[in-house]
Amino acid sequence: MAASSFDWLAEARSEDLSRQLRLIERLRAGIPYTEFSWFIKSIGMSQEEASVAFHISVRTLARRKETSGRMAVGEGERMVRYAKVLAQAQETLGSLDKARSWLGLENRALGGATPLSLLDTDIGAQAVRDVLGRIEYGVYS
Repeated sequence: MAASSFDWLAEARSEDLSRQLRLIERLRAGIPYTEFSWFIKSIGMSQEEASVAFHISVRTLARRKETSGRMAVGEGERMVRYAKVLAQAQETLGSLDKARSWLGLENRALGGATPLSLLDTDIGAQAVRDVLGRIEYGVYS
């Protein structure tokens, strides 16, 4: 499968069990670096921003590119977690640009943290998704 043919945001939106199981297989096999690179470019993220967002050093990204060509399972999981939240934010806020901007802004409902800073854990990602759900349904906190 060509790197650009796998739509990470569409997959992140999916609740279909068979698609989720295929995604797990892809993570276990290791996301190809070329696909990771395509994903970050498609959402307008630089390599440096991706390094921060996915907690992968720039040096490790360079090594992935040069050697194995595949991302480790944990690195792929962080990418999928980010894609899921970004997809929800895009749906809730109306555009990819608004979603990316919102992720970088301090948020009172998250104790003043930026949503992006919380995506390194499942608990943090769930808190961000909860806030997006409240925005979607007009519940302000």
